[in-house]
Amino acid sequence: MRNTLFIPLIIAVLFIAGCSGTTTSKKIEKQYNIGVLLSDTGLGDESFNDSAFRGLEKARDELGILFDYREAPDGDFETPLEELTQQGNDLVIGLGFSVQEAIEKTAEKYPDQEFLLIDGVSELENVTSITFKEHEGSFLVGMVAAMASKNQKLGIIGGADVPVIHRFEKGFRQGAQYINPKINITNEYANTFGDAQLGREIAEKQIKSGIDFIYPAAGFTGVGAIQAAQDNKVFTAGVDSDQYFVAEKAVVTSMMKNIDVAVFDIAESLVKEGAIPQDIYELGLAENGVGLAPVRNFKLSEEQSQAIEAAKDKIISGSVTINLD
Repeated sequence: MRNTLFIPLIIAVLFIAGCSGTTTSKKIEKQYNIGVLLSDTGLGDESFNDSAFRGLEKARDELGILFDYREAPDGDFETPLEELTQQGNDLVIGLGFSVQEAIEKTAEKYPDQEFLLIDGVSELENVTSITFKEHEGSFLVGMVAAMASKNQKLGIIGGADVPVIHRFEKGFRQGAQYINPKINITNEYANTFGDAQLGREIAEKQIKSGIDFIYPAAGFTGVGAIQAAQDNKVFTAGVDSDQYFVAEKAVVTSMMKNIDVAVFDIAESLVKEGAIPQDIYELGLAENGVGLAPVRNFKLSEEQSQAIEAAKDKIISGSVTINLD
């Protein structure tokens, strides 16, 4: 059984390099190719998939890698994974927990192929796994939401009733309660990440109940909720990417899940080392895996800013813990 590394040295070093904007100057002696299977909502979600794609584009521009991608709107993940593997890519990436079963079947069929699974954990030797501590970043978003809300009524919209979305919800809830233990928080699951209209409808229902800050962890479904928040003049927060430009009058901040940085750094490792580190990585605030986008549309006081920074430091040190049970 492989070890789970919570603060792995190699990934920490790679993330520091990625955040500093430095790139490898080593002459590429081999052309490296990466294939990626996007999650079922595909490109244009302005969130999870688009973030990973940005990381691949940066790797292409700065490292010289070539990449190909597939979408699977019909839910058939095995066929595109098979295609990407048979192309001879040096690395095949699967995005999202829903891809895990298919990527493990493909990895067992092709034991010499390197795979990367993002947002899931596999014990297979040829599958490197990267997950994120969404609850840590969401805790900080919850703090901001409680500070910004006038009604002290917050809403959460989840794309699915699954563990990764539970981490968003529990972190946000506990962060808000850290500011106001009596704050009112409502959550609802859309059971889809790809329906912006449904996201809008759920958000509008929450707004009618008095909720004035909505946190949608729901992919493209969440985009509809964010736009509904702006139309109804309430606050909202983005997830995975900085979604400020989805609704510039409503998005206060976003829970940054630095998938683009992770993808780029894995590509850089491939170019520099000829292989990627094979293990299980969980990236949180300490590893720059998650964080807050700039706070806009609501001005934090100096005291509030200091409280958020202090909470971040306490989460990293372990003196503040987030209950995921």
